[in-house]
Amino acid sequence: MTSINWTDWEPRFLAFLQEQAAADAAHDQAHVARVVHNARQIATLEGADQAVVIPAAWLHDCVIVLKDSPLRAQASRLAAETAVVFLRRAHYPSQYLEAIAHAIEAHSFSAGIPPQTIEAKVVQDADRLDALGAVGMARTFMVGGALQRPLYYPDDPFCAHRPPDDAVATLDHFYTKLLKLAGTMQTAVGRQEAERRTAFMHSFLTQLAGEIGASLTP
Repeated sequence: MTSINWTDWEPRFLAFLQEQAAADAAHDQAHVARVVHNARQIATLEGADQAVVIPAAWLHDCVIVLKDSPLRAQASRLAAETAVVFLRRAHYPSQYLEAIAHAIEAHSFSAGIPPQTIEAKVVQDADRLDALGAVGMARTFMVGGALQRPLYYPDDPFCAHRPPDDAVATLDHFYTKLLKLAGTMQTAVGRQEAERRTAFMHSFLTQLAGEIGASLTP
């Protein structure tokens, strides 16, 4: 197995991201750092190859397509292609490139690509964990504000009597995606942490319902 010097490679990954200027309200460098942290922890516990997991985690959002773009579902494919071009030019060990590309492509909720390797499962879980809990909620509200969407739909804030539509209100995103993520986790480690973070989000919704005088259930 090839030994990777991360103290050399990780600054190069970061520099490439900065050159790409790949960031939006919820996909900044802090998001990438959290995903890398999550991925490293999960990979260690799940026995995944970090030579695939770490570069995929660093580069998973090296191409950003805005949430409301019709090209959103292609973002991870474009990121995978861009990452492989960079890694090949940087002379990253070539035997890992195909697996890195798959891990990047499969991380995306919008793309709907099933992860086929433990490394891809780790990267997907690491990214989805950052959509949950306190950080996940903060990111959701940042995106909603950037898109100038209201916090909630006044007549039915918690989608008790209507299908959720996060183009209508930011809080609907909890019901279109976030509260479903724990059930999509691919690793035991990721699932356990996702369930913990989802429980916190349910507590937030209960608190919010009391504050705005609305019912969580039909």
